Order: sequence, then C-alpha cells, then structure tokens
Amino acid sequence: MADQMEKTQENTTEAVKELPRFNVGDTIVVNYRIVEGDNVRVQPFEGIVISKRGSDNSKTFTVRKIGADGIGVERIFPLFSPNIESIDVTKQGRVRRAKLYYLRGKKGRAATRIKEAPAKA
Repeated sequence: MADQMEKTQENTTEAVKELPRFNVGDTIVVNYRIVEGDNVRVQPFEGIVISKRGSDNSKTFTVRKIGADGIGVERIFPLFSPNIESIDVTKQGRVRRAKLYYLRGKKGRAATRIKEAPAKA
C-alpha cells in the first residue's frame, strides 16, 4: 500500500512543471502548444496579465495584448495545462488592483502602460 502511494506521489511531482512566479500587471510570453491534425506547433502569446483566478488545479489567468489595428485580444489559460510549454516573464509591473479590467476601455499606448516594479536588491 505504501509503495503505491509513493509511486503516485512520484508521478504527480513529475507531471507538474516548474512555472515562474508572476502576478497581475506583469508582461509575460506564454508559449502554447497547438495541435492541428498531425502538425504540432508552438505559438507565443505575449501580453499583460489582467487577472488570476481559481484555486488548486483549476487556476486560470487572463492575458491581454493589443493586436493588429489596435484591437485588444484576450486569452484565458489554465495554469496547469499540459499544452503550456513555458512562461517567460518579460517585465514586472507594479499595480494596485487584483483585476486590471479597466485596461479594456483604454486605446493605443495607454492600454499597455503599466508602471514597472522596482528591481529588488
């Protein structure tokens, strides 16, 4: 019985990837694996994290970027998705809100302007 428990613990720890710690307001690049028939490709999605929600295995985060012609594009990613290859934190932002939904109403440069967090010594 104890051997079975040890094996399941080993399997769960192997399955969990080491993801960087990021918060709302950070600019990140999510490299997401997309399967199209027989082809598998990795699509990077770079933007600002505007919300994090959920608990345990059902955590999700929303990333917003300004696409072509100034149109905002949002994408919701499950944090523990096996299709996420990697997450790279490009810039750490300093915000005073848990949800940055107010960015949806801004246009152009104002939609991406977030103060940068001071470097920790």
